[in-house]
Amino acid sequence: MKIATWNVNSLRVRLPHVLAWLAKEQPSVLAVQETKTVDADFPAAALLEAGYHSVFSGQKTYNGVALLSNCPMGDVITDLPNLQDPQRRILAGTFGDVRVIDLYVPNGSEMGSDKYAYKLDWLAKVQAFIADELTRHPRLVVLGDFNIAPEDRDVYDPEAWRDKILCSVAERDAFQGWLALGLSDAFRLFEQEESSFSWWDYRAAGFRRNLGLRIDHILVSPALRDECRSCRIDKEPRKLERPSDHTPVIAEFFNPPPTRAAPASPPNSGWLSSAAGGWLGLPCR
Repeated sequence: MKIATWNVNSLRVRLPHVLAWLAKEQPSVLAVQETKTVDADFPAAALLEAGYHSVFSGQKTYNGVALLSNCPMGDVITDLPNLQDPQRRILAGTFGDVRVIDLYVPNGSEMGSDKYAYKLDWLAKVQAFIADELTRHPRLVVLGDFNIAPEDRDVYDPEAWRDKILCSVAERDAFQGWLALGLSDAFRLFEQEESSFSWWDYRAAGFRRNLGLRIDHILVSPALRDECRSCRIDKEPRKLERPSDHTPVIAEFFNPPPTRAAPASPPNSGWLSSAAGGWLGLPCR
């Protein structure tokens, strides 16, 4: 089973890239961030034609998250139960016996700002949500654009970024708080090349010069950690014309992909059935 995350920085603009990548990599689940589209305009039909069901929660111009899977998801959540927030940043669904939580963490803008305070509060509330989800879903994946570089080795120039946004002590402490729940950073379960990053600024030839940060993550519960066989960053999409500034992160697991019964009714409006008037229970890759 292959589970991936990708901040596409506008699904409308990047849809051809996403469709080509899905055809090549064939993940069981792709968590998407920054779709930047209202639900009415989400390209569910095009994705379904490519073999992927969609659940999504979007808004105009900003934010937006989606889960694409090769069989339908159930038990979908689009809001934190302990946070009233119009920003579309979280989406959770159950894929077979695996619970998947897709996050687009606030950037935080700059240290000491209202947006920074919002980010830290949001991170704390998500930690409480994850802790609760773990009690009911031992096979859990939390993934997405976290807008946090957890360690100095996740930053191209640690001194230049010292105590800056994405690398502040409080943000890194929040990340460690999530790990303290029992989650593991899948990428760090394996030996990796030095200077491995998932985001590069469009400016100053950031990608060509590898001036990047690792801020896109896949965290796994203990049950899935034991089944994780690899985690890698796929830099190829970042080389395309008009790319996202992020690139996919992919984790693979030894356990066979599930086949699950399809839900009797759609969990919310952000869902497209694969068959008129019904649901298609597909074996999942």
